Amino acid sequence: MDLRPFHPPHHRARQVSHLQLAVPFALIALVTLVDVLAPPDVHLGPFLVAAPAVTASFAGPRMTGFVGLVAVLAQVVVATTRTSLTDLNHTFQIIALVMISVFVTFFAHLREVHEKELIQLRSVAETAQQVVLRPLRDRMGPLGLASVYLAAAAEARIGGDLYAAARTATGTRLIIGDVRGKGLEAVGDAALVLGAFRAAAHQEAELPGLVDYLEAAVSPDLDGSEDDATAGDDGESFVTAAVLEVPDGDPVLELVSCGHPPPLVLRRAGGVERLDVSHPGPPLGLAGLVSAPVTAQTFAFEAGDVLLLYTDGVLEARDGDGAFYPLAERVAACSGMHPQALLDRLCRDLLAHATGNTLGDDAAMVAIQRLG
Repeated sequence: MDLRPFHPPHHRARQVSHLQLAVPFALIALVTLVDVLAPPDVHLGPFLVAAPAVTASFAGPRMTGFVGLVAVLAQVVVATTRTSLTDLNHTFQIIALVMISVFVTFFAHLREVHEKELIQLRSVAETAQQVVLRPLRDRMGPLGLASVYLAAAAEARIGGDLYAAARTATGTRLIIGDVRGKGLEAVGDAALVLGAFRAAAHQEAELPGLVDYLEAAVSPDLDGSEDDATAGDDGESFVTAAVLEVPDGDPVLELVSCGHPPPLVLRRAGGVERLDVSHPGPPLGLAGLVSAPVTAQTFAFEAGDVLLLYTDGVLEARDGDGAFYPLAERVAACSGMHPQALLDRLCRDLLAHATGNTLGDDAAMVAIQRLG
């Protein structure tokens, strides 16, 4: 079993290997040798253009230009060996080779500029992730925590899923949620919910009051002054969420579900339990559609138990046959693991299950263990 820490896949600057560089130079040497030894009516010089063209696909403009120069020199060698530089056929071959080398070098420059811009954008996205979606501390009171975020948009590194934790005088409060939509378009709504949670987690005495505060924060302005474009394509925006409180002194947890997938508890004694609430509430932003008050439900959470919070991007990952990821079954096989090891194993297993090792939606997971 692989227990190395899992790191979400990310993009790095293009690295050129010695084997890649050997290909165009080997091509130049081969074409030059064969062209020199070929019969007088056979001309292989035009094949030399392949060397700078191939180099432009993986190397920068300097290396591409250098390979083009070597190809031109090789063509000059062929011309002087077979006839002379003033031979019309070889003269046009050299001119064409020079022009093509200049063109592909310019395109290699454009590609390199584009890659630098993408790297800069990804760096900005990573910084935004650290600011908006702050990493959870490994230890909060009597709880051990671990978290992971997998964005569906590779360029974004952050999307519409969210999680946070806050310490209060009597325990720890947590939230995990999923904004309607994905990618950078949902970052604003995720930041709004996280900001409201961090502001109110210490102020609201009861968990339902905290959820009401979050609802008010994400609901559209009643006077209609809010631009509809900020509320989604059809004017509706909502966030599924699970809001929890884990008191320090009691082996229980309180849960309010706002249309979010139920958490899982990996019991210390064995087995996995789904925390299905009796009266789930609507997603944040849609509470005006129902009149029932928000209620919290209590579940057992004893020392050694591990609680897993997750978003629907985990459940909706499909394999090549279209089968969904069996989260509860895979969690049951992770008995005895601490939070970070649990998430490391689930992340590797999830990406291996997903078609092409790519998720169709953002996915986030938070593991919490009550320590003895």
